[in-house]
Amino acid sequence: MVEVTTQPRPPAPRAAGAGELFQLLRDGRPRTRAELAAITGQARSTVAARIDALLAAGLVAPAGEATSTGGRPPVTFAFHPGAKVVLGVDLGATHARLAVTDLSPTVLAAYDAPLAIADGPDAVLSWVAETGAKLLEEAGRGPADLASVGVGLPGPVEHASGHPNNPPIMPGWDDADVPGILGGRFGVPVLVDNDVNIMALGEHRSAWPDVDDLLFVKVATGIGAGIVTDRHLLRGAQGAAGDLGHVALPGAEHVQCRCGNVGCLEAVASAHAVATALGAQGLPASTGADVVALVRAGDLAAAQAVRQAGRDIGTVLAASVSLLNPSAIVIGGILAEAGEHLVAGIREVVYRRSLPLATQHLRIVTARTGAEAGVLGASVMAVDHVLSAAAIDAALEA
Repeated sequence: MVEVTTQPRPPAPRAAGAGELFQLLRDGRPRTRAELAAITGQARSTVAARIDALLAAGLVAPAGEATSTGGRPPVTFAFHPGAKVVLGVDLGATHARLAVTDLSPTVLAAYDAPLAIADGPDAVLSWVAETGAKLLEEAGRGPADLASVGVGLPGPVEHASGHPNNPPIMPGWDDADVPGILGGRFGVPVLVDNDVNIMALGEHRSAWPDVDDLLFVKVATGIGAGIVTDRHLLRGAQGAAGDLGHVALPGAEHVQCRCGNVGCLEAVASAHAVATALGAQGLPASTGADVVALVRAGDLAAAQAVRQAGRDIGTVLAASVSLLNPSAIVIGGILAEAGEHLVAGIREVVYRRSLPLATQHLRIVTARTGAEAGVLGASVMAVDHVLSAAAIDAALEA
């Protein structure tokens, strides 16, 4: 019997339309036409034509000359992040943060202000449009420079449509056409997601770019998670992935949650729940900020309450660690500002309840980007849409 040895096939050349070719340049590293032709397997004339199209669009710029191996040194080309700008919008229950960024995305102009989401979509989105236009001017850019808008909302969002879906703290926003309203004001694509997902994007891209799998947990008025797996945000079928706060917590079956169920993690361990419990003990606490202030002032009862909230969150996160096996769990939101008490409680339970294989390299830390995570993530979402291969090809054809 003759043994037949099958030789492995050589890797197929990467497809290299102008949009796909551009993806090779997004890392900012200058490359020559010859290098790009070698990577893609395309003819140098084809690569040259596509580089010319990207140069004309301003997305790529000459970046000097490469070292010569004889003859005239070849010209290198690199991504030009200043070609366009995007507007990132992070809307919370009582605040708003906006930023105009380039395509890196580097912040060019930003603005924070108190804002009541309960005022409804007409008032809030009109304010966003007016403030965004002022920020463009402050950044020295005009309306024609704006390529896209990214928006984060403090409630469930159907990502495909960008419409809020029965958001509990956003009266009047259910099924509001946020992309249509803002798109009509700015004349560009508008991407919308829930606030925790955009915080996960911002934290991952800014602080953990080398981590493939990350879980971002926001502990504030509610509790939610943004899931980054294989460097991509996992949204689920309707955009509802990561709704950690409404997972049932063992032993809390008697506690009513605002969602209508009982025993939800959010009803026991959110900043609102901790503040309510401390207030019932006679302490001056009605908000998460009040809880943080008490902990920082050395109040033992507040510190113990936050530590217990961490343990409760850790109980639910332990199951998530077994299911998703992240490399890092990043804790953000107002309650994460109460020192190490919250994270210590989470670590205590997760490391005890999860398998050693899943936790041997697991880091559980507080967020590095702080309050800027949301607006940075909104910009990342807008930039990724604008710079996708399909979007670039469509723009060049137009």
